[in-house]
Amino acid sequence: MEIRLLNKNDLPSLLQLYVQLDEKNKELNAENTANIWKEIEENKNIFYIGAVDGEKVVSTCYLVIIPNLTYGKAIGFIENVVTDENYRKQGLGRKVINRALQIAKEHNCYKAILQSGIARTQAHEFYKSLGFNGESKKAFDLRF
Repeated sequence: MEIRLLNKNDLPSLLQLYVQLDEKNKELNAENTANIWKEIEENKNIFYIGAVDGEKVVSTCYLVIIPNLTYGKAIGFIENVVTDENYRKQGLGRKVINRALQIAKEHNCYKAILQSGIARTQAHEFYKSLGFNGESKKAFDLRF
């Protein structure tokens, strides 16, 4: 098992894992996401982190470093955290998030923000165990 930054060769496996995050992701494939992945690779502030077993991505999250004027330091934004149902309870989610936090610190972030679906209460307990505070801020989103 290797914890590393993902690359375009990992895209088909990553997209398969994203189906476990949301069934709507079944429509995604390497062909229709190739341009998006190219844009991701060209952006030095986006990091896709994964636990990879052989050639299979089994746990992942992504981190975006957001330049920020307040505090004179950036913010790390983490999302799309998912571990394959057959690999859960092995500490892989913890490892990929910790790697994301390490990268955020290396990029002089003063905080990391992690979003999670409101109904994913078990995941919320996991995030709290990593030190995230679910009570300090309230997130809002607007879907288009």
